[in-house]
Amino acid sequence: MKKLLILIAAFCVLGWTQGCDQRLSSGFVLGAKAPSLPTKTLADVGGNFSKVTTYRQPDERMYQYSVDKALQTGRPILLEFATPGHCTNCDEQLQMLKAIMDKYQEQIIVIHIDQYANPQAYRAYNVMGDPWTFLIDKKGIVRFERAGRMLYAEMDEAVKQVL
Repeated sequence: MKKLLILIAAFCVLGWTQGCDQRLSSGFVLGAKAPSLPTKTLADVGGNFSKVTTYRQPDERMYQYSVDKALQTGRPILLEFATPGHCTNCDEQLQMLKAIMDKYQEQIIVIHIDQYANPQAYRAYNVMGDPWTFLIDKKGIVRFERAGRMLYAEMDEAVKQVL
């Protein structure tokens, strides 16, 4: 048993397992410029939600801006990578984001990226899996990234940090 515990500790110290750190990294460097790329908006697809998301209860506010256009506004951006069509955590994360949008509606742009509609964005941000959250400041610098489901209080605190 003692040898097993030493082995597990070695894996964690050397970073050989991702389970040792709940804050998984996409390999993206915090403080780096956010990749600017065109992503589909609701306007691009004639208002057809099924062409931008697999989310059953979409909110049009999440599909108003392309990433490249949002970066030009000078407003902070919450970029949520989630594919709710096959991910319960993603669905829950997007429900929670509606409350975040209600609270910070005029201060931050929220963009939902579904891998089926915008796979190039997943590649550009090195995202593997869902949900994944990035917060970008008004200068276009990535200030926060987190893999996995977040609680409202965690998301709220992260948003406050970029405002």
